[in-house]
This record gives sequence, C-alpha cells and structure tokens, in this order.
Amino acid sequence: MNHSSSIASIPISVNKNELWFSFYSMVVLSRGDCMSEHEDRQLAGAFPYVPQQKRAQQKRNSLLESGRELFIKNGYEPTTAKGIATHAGVAIGTFYRYFSDKRQLLLALLQNQLDKMLPPEPKWIMANPEQFLAAILESHFKQLEQIGLYQVLPELLIRDPELAEILIQSRKNWHARILTGLQQAKEKGLTWPDLELEVVAWSILVILENIPKKEKESGLKTDYVELAKIICRMVFPPKGMTS
Repeated sequence: MNHSSSIASIPISVNKNELWFSFYSMVVLSRGDCMSEHEDRQLAGAFPYVPQQKRAQQKRNSLLESGRELFIKNGYEPTTAKGIATHAGVAIGTFYRYFSDKRQLLLALLQNQLDKMLPPEPKWIMANPEQFLAAILESHFKQLEQIGLYQVLPELLIRDPELAEILIQSRKNWHARILTGLQQAKEKGLTWPDLELEVVAWSILVILENIPKKEKESGLKTDYVELAKIICRMVFPPKGMTS
C-alpha cells in the first residue's frame, strides 16, 4: 500500500501570518541547551536600561503586564507605547527608559514565557506514541491559549520582515527535528516501508501550526486523541503490515 501519493497532496507552505507555531520553534532552537543569560536575551535585543532596584523593577514589570493585556485585547497595531504607559500609570518617558519600542516589549513578553511555549516534539519510539502525542499536544495548546500572546504574532510578522525571515529558517529547523525522529523510527522498522519521510515531516508541521486557525474558523475545539491518531496512522502501519 503506497501512502506517499496521498500524503504528498498536503500543502507544505503556508502564509507567514499563520506561522506563530514555528516562531516558538525558532526561539527554542536558537537558544540551545547551553545558552548564557546574555544570549538568552537576544530575541528582544539589548534593553535601554535593566533596573536593579525593586521600585524600578516594579515599574518595568507593570509596563510588561500592561503591554500583555493591551496586546491581547487590542492587537499589535492599535496598541501604542503611550497607551501602555498610561495603562501602567507611568509617564511615556518611563516606557522608553526600559524599552526601545512596543516591539521590544512584546518580544520581552514572549521571551519571559518561553518555558510555557515550547512546542511539542513527537516521540515515535515508545510503547504508545499515539497516547503520548495526544497528551503533549493538548497540554501545549492549552498553555498557549492561557498565555494569549500568540494571537498577536501574525499581525507582527506582517510588519516585521526580519522576524519573518528568521521564522522561515525556523520551520526548516523544526522540520529537521521531526524528520530525525521519523528516520529513527524507520530504521527500527516501525514505519511504512515506502514512507516519504520528508513529506510526512512537513505535513505534521503544517497540521500542528494550523490548529489555532482551524479552531478559530470552525468554532470547534480540537480532539487531540483523534488528531494524534491521524498523525500516527500517517507514520505507522497496523501491526503485521510493515513488510
């Protein structure tokens, strides 16, 4: 049974407005396991001033929280530095003391949430990969919904060619990680023998990064058990059909 022809029909390119999922992949992959604290701040760039005193830190944190609330409520473009400062109860000069612009504040917010935004990585070589995949997907997307900031990213990417370019490379990196896992599973004889791993890896990536868009358009919540079942059936044949 040849599954590559049906899988190949799945589109492997999507509009950059829909690539919020890959943004998190880019952040994670750019950090690495041994990144220093200085390198970890590169996403937002160098801040004009990082306060050390408690009172000043409270003002900066108030600006961050006000920015988070306004970005989620109003979107990226309508939210202004002045509006964030007013919401935080500080002068506009205080905003620019801590942040170069609203973009830097947004990236600082995203950076602070990295641990909760880590994208799930499927693990194919285990007793029940389908159950594992369903669990990590449900947990991950619930966290993203609670954070809320991912909704602002598509709007930012339209106006930020530099970030969009980084994101294109991030998709390639994330694809490579999925592909490596699939190759390991195939080497152990677990996958369809004629599986086009490159295409399957892209297909999984596109499916996952479009979950929020699907939910928004349909008004229906994702059934992660069914989603995991579909993905795993792309990869694994029923027992006794691997030859």
